[in-house]
Amino acid sequence: MTTGETLEKLDELDYQLVTALQLAPRADWQRIGAALGVDGSTAARRWNRLHRSGHAWISCLPTTIAITTAVVAVIEVDCVAGRLPEVAAGLAGDENVVTLEHVTGARDLLVQAFFADHVDLARYLSFRLGRLPGVAASRTQIAVTLHTEGSHWRLDRLSEPARQALAETRPPQSRPSRPFDQDDLRLIQALSDDPRQTAVRLAERTGLSPTTVRRRLDRLDAERSIAYRCEVARYASGFPISVSLWCTLPPGDTGRAVSKLSGMRETRFCATLSGAANLLLVVWLRSVQEIAAFEARLATQIPELTITDRSVALWIMKIGGHLLDPLGRNLRAVPLGFWSDAASDAAEGELVARLRQADG
Repeated sequence: MTTGETLEKLDELDYQLVTALQLAPRADWQRIGAALGVDGSTAARRWNRLHRSGHAWISCLPTTIAITTAVVAVIEVDCVAGRLPEVAAGLAGDENVVTLEHVTGARDLLVQAFFADHVDLARYLSFRLGRLPGVAASRTQIAVTLHTEGSHWRLDRLSEPARQALAETRPPQSRPSRPFDQDDLRLIQALSDDPRQTAVRLAERTGLSPTTVRRRLDRLDAERSIAYRCEVARYASGFPISVSLWCTLPPGDTGRAVSKLSGMRETRFCATLSGAANLLLVVWLRSVQEIAAFEARLATQIPELTITDRSVALWIMKIGGHLLDPLGRNLRAVPLGFWSDAASDAAEGELVARLRQADG
């Protein structure tokens, strides 16, 4: 954003269109337009404008269901004074980093990232993050159970008939028949930039045939192995304030509390963590002034929940694998994938060699 920049205002049809694509992200334009009461070409034209300007976009992410060994980590990063922009720029391009935020409170950056397994997480922390210039310290927790994430969040700007018209008739969830292979990962990476691409376009980008693309997408969807998120620029969303709450819950009370939290309008992310604060809740609010009222509501509805710390996002730099400007507009996608780095592998090999010699 530059001083004096005129901010674009979205109208009601824009908001309805985003809501429609949150419900049916790959539906054809005729179906989207019919639900909104406009023709398909109008819906497509509106979306192209929103997408080109960065005000709305759709991302595609793999879910942990499909990768049983996958580890989702929540990493707090402290930066050397004056080095935060440098550290943020270094982490933003990492393909395994899903979310990156500059936040208030007891950490400078808050990162959500996924890894193939615990070994990859350890390698990343030691040989990537730990050696990144400008990083003073970091603390990591594992998301033991992911209860809800951003693909479930809705603007809720559609009438009930419109929602019904867009309701997806999905087959019963099936268990993944096999782990992701390289073709699956290539397809998901191709979808990361624009999940509304046609099967023909996806085939061109992945080297698969259009028939294979359609078959794989149908399988991944039936297995709930991928999640789509239709996002809108934060300043225009009506919910510009993102708050991360670290909480504690008695183990026996987790089920009821998590069910209540996951059903709240404000909840964007909820996960059981491996640390002393055993629950992370991310909520989107209309103003900073709503934080106290929201926490008071939590105390009334879930008295067993204790909030131990909180952070307010100053700049969500990356979300769902997309880099954002300070106002939350989409800049570009970073296709998600498992992190790998030859230099880190070599450094780990040197450490293993030293330990082997010490044993000798």
